[in-house]
Amino acid sequence: MISPKEILEKYWGFSSFRTPQEAIIQAVLAQKDTIALLPTGGGKSICFQIPALAKEGICLVISPLIALMQDQVKNLNNKGIKAALIPSGIDQNEQITLFDNIKFGGFKFLYISPERLQSQFIQQKIKELNVNLIAIDEAHCISEWGHDFRPSYRNIAVLKDLQPHANFIALTATANQKILEDISKNLNLKKPVIFKKSFFRENLAYQIFKIEDKLTRLLHIFKKTKKPAIIYVNSRKKTIEISNFLNANHFKSSFYHAGLTSAEKQEHFNNWMSEKIPIIVATNAFGMGIDKANVGLVIHYNLPASTENYVQETGRAGRDLQKSFGVLLYNDNDIKIHQLNTQNALPSIKEIKDVLKKLYQYFRIAHGELTIENFDFTFFEFCKKHNFSLIKTDIILKLLSNYGIIQLTNNYNKKATLQVLTSHKAILKFSAENTQFKNFLNVVLRTYGGLFETETKINEFLIAKKAGITTQQTIRNLEKLQENNLVNYVPVKAESSITFLLPREDNSTVNQISKEIKQFLNQKQKKAANFINFIKNNKVCRSIQLLNYFDENSTKNCGICDVCIQRKKKNPTNLDAKILELIEKHQQLTSTEISSAIEASENSILIHLQNLIAIGVLVINHQNKFQLKK
Repeated sequence: MISPKEILEKYWGFSSFRTPQEAIIQAVLAQKDTIALLPTGGGKSICFQIPALAKEGICLVISPLIALMQDQVKNLNNKGIKAALIPSGIDQNEQITLFDNIKFGGFKFLYISPERLQSQFIQQKIKELNVNLIAIDEAHCISEWGHDFRPSYRNIAVLKDLQPHANFIALTATANQKILEDISKNLNLKKPVIFKKSFFRENLAYQIFKIEDKLTRLLHIFKKTKKPAIIYVNSRKKTIEISNFLNANHFKSSFYHAGLTSAEKQEHFNNWMSEKIPIIVATNAFGMGIDKANVGLVIHYNLPASTENYVQETGRAGRDLQKSFGVLLYNDNDIKIHQLNTQNALPSIKEIKDVLKKLYQYFRIAHGELTIENFDFTFFEFCKKHNFSLIKTDIILKLLSNYGIIQLTNNYNKKATLQVLTSHKAILKFSAENTQFKNFLNVVLRTYGGLFETETKINEFLIAKKAGITTQQTIRNLEKLQENNLVNYVPVKAESSITFLLPREDNSTVNQISKEIKQFLNQKQKKAANFINFIKNNKVCRSIQLLNYFDENSTKNCGICDVCIQRKKKNPTNLDAKILELIEKHQQLTSTEISSAIEASENSILIHLQNLIAIGVLVINHQNKFQLKK
């Protein structure tokens, strides 16, 4: 058998493992059930990929996210390692062909979602494979105490019966002791070997600043920091706005969000990886598959949902062990928005029942009926018809899916595209000759700029609403324009599809799982509150707070977070001297410029500036800048 180190060098180009990768791999090769808690950047995937390559047979990988599976399959294939996943939407005959290829084609990895694992057909096909290892990624999803509980993960233990000779390895980046116990219990692991790497990052400075003018602070930060950076924001619109702002101020940046095309995502990602563009502004869609060691800065411009999200995202900085920064900027309004978003994202049991009942009615399913049909589903129209909140309904549909009541293929983010193929003059001529299209064309052209230059994503429902017609009529109009060679219209077949997994019982269906749902929603609320408490607590070292959150008791201050720096602040005389030295060098400076150049709180600097004016050392000139008194 080829040794783990030889495999590491052959496929990954490294000559040694990080602690505790080698010990985990040895435990897996010794056929022991294993749990690995490795913080973000700890190299979790190597811990199952290398032992799987060292053994005969195929490794089955359970993973919750399609994008994550696609990314890992692509990376393995690029290394010359045969890996596959089961694409969504393929029929049973296509699945048979896929499994035959996997079984006889020398494949080493099969990635599968926990929901796919519920299919008896898939289970039978897995039983026929020579499985050498079962890896459960993001294993915290098993626990209702985890930040991303997925009830479908509770059924993974069926693999113990299907493949009794294969050992398990469960991997996660964020889990406390309670979650680790849940993982072991729910997977029926036999005396699992548990590896826990400390969450302490001695080179990562957690710095949290309460500030109103975040954009100006960004400019100050990037004047000081030249390393590759990620800025996390909470909307697609903000990724573009902040990237444009930075570019306008001569800091090269790009943006990334789930709505970009695959080609756009790849281009923006590659530019950032190569450091052609060193700053990327992104939603939390940016994170999977990032293997860039020298990220020096992760900024949270908006508040993440939980402590787990914060640690995971901030942990993408400093993997080269050089000093790096995790900066979070917030103000009172951010706190209010975070609390409001948390409240809006937590539906009541009554609201869940109401959405499920209306779903059954929407597709005309009778009481007691179980249909095997897949229904095309237009999310926006459903919400509009029943006056449902888009945010809450989206959450409810995911809950119904996670708890095995429906199967949801979600394509909400897939959009139709439209491009005008002719001149503006030709469009006006067509509109004049076909008056029924006049208002419709005006709405389309006003709603989407750039249609004459490039292929643009559109929302037929939005156009219909603005034009005062139905979505079906909008689609017919666009098809008619295409027939006249005026536009290139590429529709999306359906936003999503729904399959009902249980007979219609309305309230009683939800009642059976209401206790679990309430507990899960309460946990979400508690986690959100815990995170707000964390950012407000400027008395205890940030690292100590985070370590304690993950049941890792510590009393050692990190020395580099905002709390520790505040403690080590120089005495007033030294701060006065620093201010005077800086002003003497630059002749005149604003308070903001002074604050950005000196490591001290803005409050302290303002107090010292006022004192220096009071004793007649400084004056404020007509430009509202501080200068030495002559």
